[in-house]
Amino acid sequence: MTQDILTHVEAGVMTITLNRVARKNSINTAMYAALADAIAQARGDAAVRVVVLQGHETVFSAGNDIADFLDQPPAGPVAERPVFRFMNGLATFPKPVIAAVCGPAVGIGTTMLFHCDLVYAGDNAAFSMPFVNLGICPEFASTLLVPQMFGYHRAAEALLLGEPFMAEAALEAGLVNRVLPPTEANGYAAGVARKLAAKPSTSLAETKRLMKQGQQSLVLKTIEEEGAIFSRMLSEPAAREAFGAFMDKRKPDFSRL
Repeated sequence: MTQDILTHVEAGVMTITLNRVARKNSINTAMYAALADAIAQARGDAAVRVVVLQGHETVFSAGNDIADFLDQPPAGPVAERPVFRFMNGLATFPKPVIAAVCGPAVGIGTTMLFHCDLVYAGDNAAFSMPFVNLGICPEFASTLLVPQMFGYHRAAEALLLGEPFMAEAALEAGLVNRVLPPTEANGYAAGVARKLAAKPSTSLAETKRLMKQGQQSLVLKTIEEEGAIFSRMLSEPAAREAFGAFMDKRKPDFSRL
């Protein structure tokens, strides 16, 4: 078990902490496996009534660990890959999920939030989905969920330009419930989690199911379709140029692509 993902269960709340701050909580394969396992454990444990996802007050997640991504390119059946086990587990999770987000939330650091029920952000939070800039396509059903939440034009700005947007813009768009000082975000999320854990679990689960009914199959289908395109694009020239430029610390040149 990697120490880069920490789990703690207390009073009905499982807190899952991204704990790789020295690498800006960039997520590698082992971390995806640990996240998937934690979500599966929380799903099957009746003592867990609420889940909290959190990072550090300075950073939520820089997204995929690109070096690890290049060293261990996705292989095997898509559904069995750790990242997709995590995606599908979170997308279908029946209990309330709360996220506390401070600092950068890049790529999947943002797209996972569309599958959380409540999101509390530090005023230093910076969200971005720079998939196009890496020569790939978005993931985690973000091509479905971002337009639904933001409206098409703001979604196009977020997904086509891939530029960061700050906590107040995320609050206005509906991605975030409340903006707080960074030192208070994790504690505030924990307090809300305790309130939820004291409520009837069946009422929470049925309310969440009813709010999401009719969409879950489409979300899972979109995750699968995005995943197939994402995997194909990884081997294409634009992604090779983008990842090469990232590793070489230079600006990518897409002028011929």
